[in-house]
Amino acid sequence: MSRLGLFLICCLLGGILPLLAVQPQSQPVSQKAHDLHFRSIVVDTHDDTTQRLLDPKFDLGARHTDGSIDIPRMREGGLDAIFFSIYIPGSVTGPTAVQRALEQIEAVRRQIGLHPNDLVLATTAAEVRSAFAAHKIAVLMGVEGGHMINDDLKNVDKFAALGVRYMTLTHMINTDWADSSTDKPAHNGLTGFGKQVVLEMNRVGMMVDVSHIADKTFYDVMATSQAPVLASHSSCRALDDMPRNMTDDMIKALAAKGGVIQINYHVGFLSQDYATAAKANPEVFKAIEVETKKRCGDDEACQLIEADKQVREYVAQGKLPRVDWTKIIDHIDHAVKLVGADHVGLGSDFDGADMPYGMEDATHLPQITNALLEKGYSESDITKILGGNTLRLMQEVEAASKKMGEKR
Repeated sequence: MSRLGLFLICCLLGGILPLLAVQPQSQPVSQKAHDLHFRSIVVDTHDDTTQRLLDPKFDLGARHTDGSIDIPRMREGGLDAIFFSIYIPGSVTGPTAVQRALEQIEAVRRQIGLHPNDLVLATTAAEVRSAFAAHKIAVLMGVEGGHMINDDLKNVDKFAALGVRYMTLTHMINTDWADSSTDKPAHNGLTGFGKQVVLEMNRVGMMVDVSHIADKTFYDVMATSQAPVLASHSSCRALDDMPRNMTDDMIKALAAKGGVIQINYHVGFLSQDYATAAKANPEVFKAIEVETKKRCGDDEACQLIEADKQVREYVAQGKLPRVDWTKIIDHIDHAVKLVGADHVGLGSDFDGADMPYGMEDATHLPQITNALLEKGYSESDITKILGGNTLRLMQEVEAASKKMGEKR
C-alpha cells in the first residue's frame, strides 16, 4: 500500500499522517508559564520526523515552513528530548523490515553527527538530564511495530544496542505474535513468543510500548512484563471512542504498574466529533486521494503534504469539524483525574498525524504549560507531565533490567 493510501486509512483509524504546511501564531503564554516550561525537561515520546531524515536534502538544522520538527523549532518550543519513531508499515516484513529499520536508526544517528552542538544520543534517563544541563537536545528512538524484529529475539538485542529505548508491539496490523487494535484478532492477545519478546525487552532495558495493541494484548502485557510500560502515543477512549485510545480501566491498570500514558495530539484521537465525521464521510477521503494523485503523480512526499492541505480545506468548508489544541488539555486532565499526575506525559505524533489547530509544530508546546497552570495544576505536577514521568519510567525500566541481569 502506498503512503497516501495509508494516510487515508489513518484519517479514519489514526497512525502515520502527513506534514503540515500551515503554521499559525502561538497563543499567548504568561511569563510564569514560559519560565516553568523552559526550566523543565520537556520530553516527547513519539515523533515521525524520521521519515524526513531519509531524504538527504532535508536539513534538520534549518527552520522549515512545513512539518512540525526541526532544531530551531524544538529550541523555540523548549523540546528537550525527542523519541524519533523508527517506522515501517506492518505489511513490510521479513529481513526487508529489519534492514529498513536499521537504515532509519542510522539516519537518526547521522543527524547527531551532523549537529553535535545541538543534539546528543541519549539511552538513559541520566543521559537525558545531562543533555539538558549541557543545553543540548537529547535524541532517543522507538521502534514502531514489532514486525521489525522478524520474529527473532536477537533483533531486540540489536536494536537496543543501537540506542532504541522502546518498541511498539504492533502497528496497524497484527504481527505473528501480537494482536493490533486495528486488525481482526488472530492470537487472543500475545502468543507465547510474544511474551518472550516482552521479557527480552525487560531484560535489555527497552520500554514495552502498548500503543496500537489490542485490549487483550494490553492485558497480557500487564500480566507478563516485569517492568512498568508506556503508551507512547495514545489518548483517552472515554473522550474519543477510537480503538487506538485507552479505556479508563486500561489507564488505571497501566498506572498501577507504574506506567505512563503519553497523550497523542492526532485530531482523530482527540475529538469524537472528528472521528465520527471521518467515518461517516469516506467520500471526502476518496476525493482527497484522487485530487492528490492528480496534483502530485507518484511523488509520495508531495502526496502527503497535498493531502494534508486538502484536509484543512475540507475543515474550512465545514465538511470536517475543526479540532483545536485545547482538546489535548482535556485528555491530559481526564487521565490525571483517573490516575494522578504521576502517570501522564506527552507523545505528540508530530510529523506523523493531523495536528489540531494551534498545535501545528513544536513551537506551540509552551501553551500546554500555560493551560495547565490556568487549570490550577501545581508546578511540580506540570513538570512531571512535561517529561519527569517519562524519565522516572525510564529509570525504573533500567533498574528492572539490571535486576534481571543480576539473576542470570
